[in-house]
Amino acid sequence: MTEDRTPEEKKPKLKRHILLRIDSWIDSTLWNAGFTLSEIWEEITIFFRRFRARGWKKLFFEVLGETMTLGTAGAVLMLALAQPAFEETKKDWRNQGDFAVTFLDRYGNLIGHRGIIHENSVPIDELPDHLIKAVLATEDRRFFEHFGIDFLGLARAMSENAKAGSVVQGGSTLTQQLAKNLFLTNERSIERKIKEAYLALWLEANLTKKEILSLYLDRAYMGGGTFGAAAASQFYFGKPLTEVNLAESAMLAGLFKAPAKYAPHVNLPAARARANVVLTNLVQGGLMTEGQVIAARRNPASVIDRDEVEAPDHFLDWAFEEVQKIAAKYRDHTLVVRTTIDIGLQKAAEEAVAANLREYGESYHVKQAALVLIENGGAVRAMVGGRDYGESQFNRASRALRQPGSSFKVYTYALAMEKGMTPDTPIVDAPISWGNWSPGNYGNSYAGRVDIKTALAKSINTIPVRLAKEKLGPNAIEQIMAEAKKFGVETPIRKDVTIPIGTSEVTVLDQATAYAVFPAGGYQSRRHGIAQIMNYAGDVLYDFERDAPPAERVLSETAAAYMNQMLTRVPYVGTARRASVDGVLTAGKTGTTQAYRDAWFCGYTGNYTAAVWFGNDDYTSTNNMTGGSLPAMTFKTLMDYAHQGIDLRPIPGVETPAPEAEKAIAAAKTAKPAAGADAVAPMVRARSLSSETTRMIRDIARRLKEAKPLALDPDTVASID
Repeated sequence: MTEDRTPEEKKPKLKRHILLRIDSWIDSTLWNAGFTLSEIWEEITIFFRRFRARGWKKLFFEVLGETMTLGTAGAVLMLALAQPAFEETKKDWRNQGDFAVTFLDRYGNLIGHRGIIHENSVPIDELPDHLIKAVLATEDRRFFEHFGIDFLGLARAMSENAKAGSVVQGGSTLTQQLAKNLFLTNERSIERKIKEAYLALWLEANLTKKEILSLYLDRAYMGGGTFGAAAASQFYFGKPLTEVNLAESAMLAGLFKAPAKYAPHVNLPAARARANVVLTNLVQGGLMTEGQVIAARRNPASVIDRDEVEAPDHFLDWAFEEVQKIAAKYRDHTLVVRTTIDIGLQKAAEEAVAANLREYGESYHVKQAALVLIENGGAVRAMVGGRDYGESQFNRASRALRQPGSSFKVYTYALAMEKGMTPDTPIVDAPISWGNWSPGNYGNSYAGRVDIKTALAKSINTIPVRLAKEKLGPNAIEQIMAEAKKFGVETPIRKDVTIPIGTSEVTVLDQATAYAVFPAGGYQSRRHGIAQIMNYAGDVLYDFERDAPPAERVLSETAAAYMNQMLTRVPYVGTARRASVDGVLTAGKTGTTQAYRDAWFCGYTGNYTAAVWFGNDDYTSTNNMTGGSLPAMTFKTLMDYAHQGIDLRPIPGVETPAPEAEKAIAAAKTAKPAAGADAVAPMVRARSLSSETTRMIRDIARRLKEAKPLALDPDTVASID
């Protein structure tokens, strides 16, 4: 007997029935879809079997497929590498500015020009045909055939260099050279070569060949402080570029490779020999015949007789940038600028750098150097941006970013002095770790308990790290960064726990500016290269003493005195014994970076502050060169010269120098010059006035400046009229 169910009892059975139907539908649908897809895939497979390659064809398509894969990956990589290069094109690279500036030294003597006064560009169509041919035959014979990078020319250059066993030909195209001149520096690195290649392609894509050639002729350095072929033609031959003959064109074309070496006003025989090579290039390149160039060979170009006055070009480049910042607000951009440079000190600085590179560069494996000399008060008296401006216009003094090593430690120690510590405060030299970083000392030795003045003199690495981590309070790294900024370091400082020992890059100009705070007694050094800016009517538009803001105190008097007391020990008992100036109390700090890539000495007396750097453009290591070697020696050579016949100023806070310093100063005053065949004669500073006369004239000038105007009664004024 069947029992009747209520509607409520029937609902679970109905629900199960619906779920079974849904499950059945899903199963059948999925199975049918899978079956259909498998049939479709089988049809596709059967279809493409018709195109299956076998034998050598299979190998060809396999290689083609791999090439497409690698090509896609390569394209992505190339795009990533191109981004930094294309960032350079966002700048206003066409604009040379509308300034025309005549520069004078501190005494009013003409030292150079910058700006549009260098001659405007001459249109390519107006230039002599033989000039264009001479440039292309020497610099880039396939200029009108390649797309910015000449692989055939590169292969030819590599072949010739291999045959000669040295570099006798370059592989860079004219477009690549222009890219370097417009956007990059002469730094020798893979990064720069990659950027150069991409920028060359960008120039070819955005400019015509005529525009590229015109820019190249207009922007290249041509020696003698001139930029562009038009300016060089006026400087060397006294005529417009449109009027040069074949011999003169050959001489100009020969300057692009090495303008300092072949500048005719410096070395006319070398310039003529180079011009003869250019004429040979014209013949070998099929652009002219021997008969067409024979007259130029027999009658080489002559140049205007000029006194060989070497302009301080690296300084002028920096000063021109400073003028544009100051004078941008003035309507008149044709200016006469009195700078702060002292040509005597400039030549002494150049010779000090050149002499040490010449004598020791090979043994130390070092090729470059930079130096900035500031008279205490802020005036930049000398600037050396590299060993040869003709070879490289890149200013290593104002633009190169290099790790300062231990010369950066002064900012940590100055902050410690501000926090209440003294040179005699004890601290432990022992292993220390900060996160995953464990700095070590030179020689991996530790001195145990020392005082701060000893730690600074011996350049112990663990001490500034311990100060930052344990003694300077929270946010010590930010405090050190702020301290460096207050002192005058304009370069952005990288925030990192390693900066107490100098891992964040700075410029030589930064370090000279900052160290000049110490002889200023803790006040800003007010570094400047521009004393006055005038228009051609003689109106003074800018005067540093009148218009620059007064110096602000950035280090307390007590802290400055403590720092001076400690830093005056370094050249006598510390790491800079080769830096002590004869008979003059000297202070400073050495710096040597990891793997001996950079060597520094930053030092000062009561009169001058200087920062000196030695290293290589490609960041290769030197042969164990430290800041106490060539940088300290160069500093001493220059400072010995600079302090001849001048009144010595004291270093604030050092009324009684350390006994070692007093002994060395006294010994230097009584020492006799070295004798013998190997003795190096010191540079002698010529003087036109005695120090007594100079003091008297300065005193008269001061009194006149401070004197009150005469109060004349009306009758007296009328009688004068």
